Amino acid sequence: MTINKNIELPNKPSRKVEVSKIFNIDSKMSVKGFEEKTEWVPEIDNGYIFDKETTLSILAGFNHNRRVMVQGFHGTGKSTHIEQIAARLNWPCVRINLDSHISRIDLLGKDAIKLKDGKQITEFQEGMLPWSIQNPVALVFDEYDAGRPDVMFVIQRILEVEGKLTLLDQNKVIKPHPSFRLFATTNTVGLGDVTGLYHGTQQINQGQMDRWHILSTLNYLDANQELKVVLSKVSEFNTNKNQEILINMIKLANLTRSGFENGDISILMSPRTVISWAQNYKIFKEIVDSFKLTFLNKCDDLEKPIIAEYFQRCFDIEITN
Repeated sequence: MTINKNIELPNKPSRKVEVSKIFNIDSKMSVKGFEEKTEWVPEIDNGYIFDKETTLSILAGFNHNRRVMVQGFHGTGKSTHIEQIAARLNWPCVRINLDSHISRIDLLGKDAIKLKDGKQITEFQEGMLPWSIQNPVALVFDEYDAGRPDVMFVIQRILEVEGKLTLLDQNKVIKPHPSFRLFATTNTVGLGDVTGLYHGTQQINQGQMDRWHILSTLNYLDANQELKVVLSKVSEFNTNKNQEILINMIKLANLTRSGFENGDISILMSPRTVISWAQNYKIFKEIVDSFKLTFLNKCDDLEKPIIAEYFQRCFDIEITN
């Protein structure tokens, strides 16, 4: 999607939001949101289920300008949680994935050659970080523990109390907008890949970790909640026979998650995978074939016997090559 930085954003949140009503959790908290929605605001997923602790942590970040980090296994919906809260607050939200290709220049900006009045000129092109800081934007750093060291030191500047950003090349100091908010998601807690499950993650220095005010851990939904989520996406399964199949799909997903956590397998089924499997089952009308096409074919050959055993436990069907 092409993002238009020239769109005028609202300046200050003024709409009162009752947390218990909007997020369906037990809380007396109320927070401020924006009256109008812009194209920067994520779309609302009406079937989304909010984890209470994580929701309250993220809302504290929005309402009190706290730096919030959400930690958990992949597929738990860490980034989506932040985006769905922003969607209900009409809060503009920008998500940046800190993979190995994101550099310091990508964040801060660079000199670019432009055509002006028929002549080529060199002009500084602002990156997403300076632009976000100067606007009422919730900036989400996804895969925070995978960021390159040069990128992490840039981010450390805005984690200070005042969060000012100095652009040395431009001799410019940027003061954050009063409604700028900062979030991050991470698979680890800054200690690196101590389990061997997340290659590419790195240790985050303690000085930087201390600058995050709130750390929330998000786990997978329990089986009943996950069933509701999947049914909201695949309504055709809302019959007794199909629900039984779906319950077994979720049981299998939970076995892969336990196996992943214990280091027995290197891949797991997220709720998104379960939804894809249910959709593919409706297409192919066959449980084994749809499972192979959705998940098993992605697995390491050495791990396939373990996953086939999980499948047999749940469906009492033996998978053959």
